[in-house]
Amino acid sequence: MGIEVIFKIAAVGLITAMVGAILKKSGKDEIATLVGLVGLVIVLLLVVDMLSQLFTTMQSVFGDF
Repeated sequence: MGIEVIFKIAAVGLITAMVGAILKKSGKDEIATLVGLVGLVIVLLLVVDMLSQLFTTMQSVFGDF
């Protein structure tokens, strides 16, 4: 699970940066900012999913308290 998550985050970052640069060159700065925020939300959702899996694993290792 480790390295593929890093690749997913990097891919989202690269795609967001490319789309944002294209939009800024065409004069659509507001939409470029929105694309950046959407990329950030996607990465945050990936991190929240990873944390959820971590807490589930910790709960199964240490048992229910």
